[in-house]
Amino acid sequence: MSVSGERLRLILQGRVQGVGLRPFVQALARELGLSGWARNLGDQMELEVQGPAMELETFIQRLLQRPPPGARVETLVRRSVSPEVGADDFCILGSVPGAITRGPGVDRAVCGDCLAELFDPGNRRYRHPFIHCTRCGPRYSLITGLPYDRARTTQADFPLCAACGAEYADPADRRCHAQTLACPDCGPRLRLRDARGRDIDGDDPVAAAMARLAQGAILALKGVGGYQLLCNARDAEAVARLRRCKRRPVQPMALMAAGSASLGAVAEVGPERVRRLLEDPARPIVLLEKAPGADAALPGVAPEVPWLGAMLPASPLHYLLFHEAAGRPAGTDWLQATQGMLLVCTSGNLHGDPPVLEDGAALECLGTVADLFLGHDRPIRHRVDDSVLQLRGARRVMVRRARGYAPKPLPLPMEGPSVLALGGALKNTFCLTRGDRAFVSPHQGDLDTPQACRALERAVRDALELLQGAPELIACDLHPDFFSTRLAVRLANERGVPLLAVQHHHAHLAAVQAEHALEGPLLGLVLDGYGLGTDGGAWGGELLLLEGTDFWRLGHLRPLALPGGDRAAVQPWRMGASALHALGRGGEIPGRFRGQRLAPDIRRLLQRGVGCPETTSLGRLFDAAAGLLGVLEVSGYEGEAALRLEGRAQGHGPMPPLSGGWHLQCGVLDFAPLLEWLSTPQRDAGEGAAVFHATVAQGLAAWVLQTAGERRLGKVALAGGCVLNRLLMTDLRSRLEEGGLRVFEPVALPPGDGGLSLGQAWLGLLHLQQKQQHPTERRPMSPREVPHVPGCAS
Repeated sequence: MSVSGERLRLILQGRVQGVGLRPFVQALARELGLSGWARNLGDQMELEVQGPAMELETFIQRLLQRPPPGARVETLVRRSVSPEVGADDFCILGSVPGAITRGPGVDRAVCGDCLAELFDPGNRRYRHPFIHCTRCGPRYSLITGLPYDRARTTQADFPLCAACGAEYADPADRRCHAQTLACPDCGPRLRLRDARGRDIDGDDPVAAAMARLAQGAILALKGVGGYQLLCNARDAEAVARLRRCKRRPVQPMALMAAGSASLGAVAEVGPERVRRLLEDPARPIVLLEKAPGADAALPGVAPEVPWLGAMLPASPLHYLLFHEAAGRPAGTDWLQATQGMLLVCTSGNLHGDPPVLEDGAALECLGTVADLFLGHDRPIRHRVDDSVLQLRGARRVMVRRARGYAPKPLPLPMEGPSVLALGGALKNTFCLTRGDRAFVSPHQGDLDTPQACRALERAVRDALELLQGAPELIACDLHPDFFSTRLAVRLANERGVPLLAVQHHHAHLAAVQAEHALEGPLLGLVLDGYGLGTDGGAWGGELLLLEGTDFWRLGHLRPLALPGGDRAAVQPWRMGASALHALGRGGEIPGRFRGQRLAPDIRRLLQRGVGCPETTSLGRLFDAAAGLLGVLEVSGYEGEAALRLEGRAQGHGPMPPLSGGWHLQCGVLDFAPLLEWLSTPQRDAGEGAAVFHATVAQGLAAWVLQTAGERRLGKVALAGGCVLNRLLMTDLRSRLEEGGLRVFEPVALPPGDGGLSLGQAWLGLLHLQQKQQHPTERRPMSPREVPHVPGCAS
């Protein structure tokens, strides 16, 4: 019977692909007796629906208010069209090309319904490692193009069997149009091999892998967005061997557990918000406070820090390992009980390289690390690392934005031409703007090796192709020697578009401006390790005033010398020596650091001022405090001194600020009195660390509040890697808010270098807007015009 009445054409934008929205729309239309069709159009959804006006309004309201899990309709464009005579059904049409406005969906952990099937011995997908539906599973990591259809994923090479085909076509099934749909008969296959690439015989690769893990083996596992390295977290020898082979001697490694309950003995999981974050479909690593006895239970997993990076399984394959260790119980109740097996789960790479994606590359790169390789024949298209989050009270802080969050677009305060921004050299991300959206890439990592640089270039070119990017400007860091800057120069020349070099700390604060849509003059405090200043110096503790595309440096921390340049950034004892020299006590350097054979040489360098560029960095001030207190003399990873110092302070408990511990003159904040106090021999490290944090917070707050008052500003943005310090920022934020300021920090992006690309892109948009309004104004500065200053610590 044909349906008559009004006919509407709707265009939906938002998270509308890969979440089962077309089958939902089809089922809803049929329920209401409406006819029409739905299809993917680019990364949008287009549909026509026809029927009585009342039913049409009900259809739209239910679509907007109760979409399926994971779907989000941001905008709906509605247009009346001529009624179609004889229409009597609602169908799903094939996808058609179109504009890319919202990009691909993000990877989501396996949902509760799929878990129930995974552990149901009577289900045909029992223990199937690739169980997914429209509500869960990989999206971005396997997509090859848009619209999101099976043919444009790495699942395309696995034709559906008859049973899966029936599910795919059934609007009442949650797997209707699930593009990663598969079962044991038609899906990808697991393969377990040894370090020489030989197949390990057995009917169940998961069972064999778990048995070897329990015996102390290291397993390379093909995860959602790349290979990971796993071992038994309770096996001290296995953990130590993994560290040694991966060349990661001290940096904390993440812990994976079957469920939140299994973490209770080693971490503080108490508040409901912590469990919700752990169980979020993004499955981030969450930095939790260690429980008493955690270090003894998990020897070597996260040494010398009070936090444990914990996560729950992100894929069915991860779950199957824990299911095997638990004895294969039926149902899902076992996930709510405490399980003894805990696994170290770290990225599948050697130190400095990106995680590997392909099975052959995994054997080549990790053959000296892993004993076993559990892979499969479904390719990973896009590398995606684990996301990392911390909780600061009720506030969630992004440490690393990757799987589950990226490349979900961020809204921008205005619409404009496309801009590509390449970020910095550490914790790199890149950003492409489209209209009023910014697509910030997943975490790309540090650009320290040729492999990391090649991976970044490939990821950038892939993103431009996937998102149909045609940037009208390319932005980068001011530092000409960063690979990201050199890549930006090359891409700008290839495409014939202008290049904008953005000062590092300006970009940090611009990211906060963009995220929070902050207009007008803005005071910004940037606290980090290093950024090249416009004067060629090493900045890192800066008070800036931002307005439009410009910034003014209102003040900075008192400079300290960097003895030996870059080496001082990884050897806190050198910064301790620098502090002693600044205090007029350089003669104490050889005695205070007698374990360092170069201490006499460093004293002489400081005396002569040779090879000792200056820095205003707060990160280096932390290093100086750690060196003076004997907390750490040589760092094993970036930021280790600050992390250990924070851990000592937390372990000691709160202390009041040091009276007269700082002074402020002409915009320069000087903590020399605090360093003098810290340098007292045999000072208790815990007490010293606690006083250091309290005094720095007090000094920074007084500095900001005084400047804000003088300039009649009511809001301040905080950014930079040091903003991840919980003790410092909790105290500082409280003082600023008590002083009447509105405080803004990054929320969707990390406060450190992972957010630089958004700030660069936002300033690029503002420059293009300014150029349209004032074509004769000055052109942007190119990195080639900025001389490199040797000895800048990174």
